[in-house]
Amino acid sequence: MKILVTGGAGFIGSNFVRRTIEDTYPGLAGADVVVLDALTYSGNLENLAPVADSPRYTFVEGDIRDADLLDQLLGDIDAIVHFAAESHVDRSVRDASAFVETNVLGTQRLLDAALRAKTPRFIHVSTDEVYGSIEEGSWDELRPLEPNSPYSASKAGSDLLARSYFRTHGLNVSITRCSNNYGPYHFPEKLIPLFVTNLIDGKHVPLYGEGNNVRDWLHVDDHCRGIALVVSGGRAGEIYNIGGGTELTNKELTQMLLDHTGTDWSSVDRVEDRLGHDLRYSVDISKISSELGYAPQVPFETGLADVVQWYRENRQWWEPLKAKAAL
Repeated sequence: MKILVTGGAGFIGSNFVRRTIEDTYPGLAGADVVVLDALTYSGNLENLAPVADSPRYTFVEGDIRDADLLDQLLGDIDAIVHFAAESHVDRSVRDASAFVETNVLGTQRLLDAALRAKTPRFIHVSTDEVYGSIEEGSWDELRPLEPNSPYSASKAGSDLLARSYFRTHGLNVSITRCSNNYGPYHFPEKLIPLFVTNLIDGKHVPLYGEGNNVRDWLHVDDHCRGIALVVSGGRAGEIYNIGGGTELTNKELTQMLLDHTGTDWSSVDRVEDRLGHDLRYSVDISKISSELGYAPQVPFETGLADVVQWYRENRQWWEPLKAKAAL
């Protein structure tokens, strides 16, 4: 089996690549992996260094909007796992153009190339943010899409395109929608790595509003395990939610990070809330659990402690990234 992983040098994509090459997923054992990544600010070849010498790994620097390049790559590909996306909400609030270009147009170009190549399998990796905000209960996959940020709107657009290529062209597409990921190699503009790296350096951290926004936290290993199950066993045209089962307010999460880094609330600055900030996300994972046997395996307390320790031990990875991005 040969898999094309778009955005494979990013946080989640690189985890999927490393675990696939390590034969973590029984359904993908022995697979060759081709990574396509434009190496924008959040793509980093250091994320793939652990598997860089594997004969089953190939890296191609390029853009998913490049139709000629896609045609060159897809001739012998058995499955596409499409991670490539602009994903930071704050950046989308400041300027949505890159999000539309990459997330919508890029996905359309990739879908068209898959049609031309008759690629047997296409997994479109999305986010629970396309559902909007939910006051109580959890979203199932039939929930109408009500995205509230330019980022989530662009992802909703790409989801609908992916679904349409199944309905119109019969392309073997499945869509996954995950909750908030955390883990090693997470670009340090996101909440957990930003807070951890700031706090261990004795710096302050910004907390939006009162910190009452609720997120379901999912370890990146669990997320990629769920994606692998969908690659090998998911049904064409179906959507699968992937969640971690740990809902926390940002205030509760901040307290845990303060505890893990030996700091206190004097290091926290209350900042003006994000525009259009969704209050709560929560996904129902009963479909992927019943159909494919998915269950999160990393307890949040354990996963968070491991992540804090990883950032303590890998300063050489994150320091240059923070300096370049002026975080």
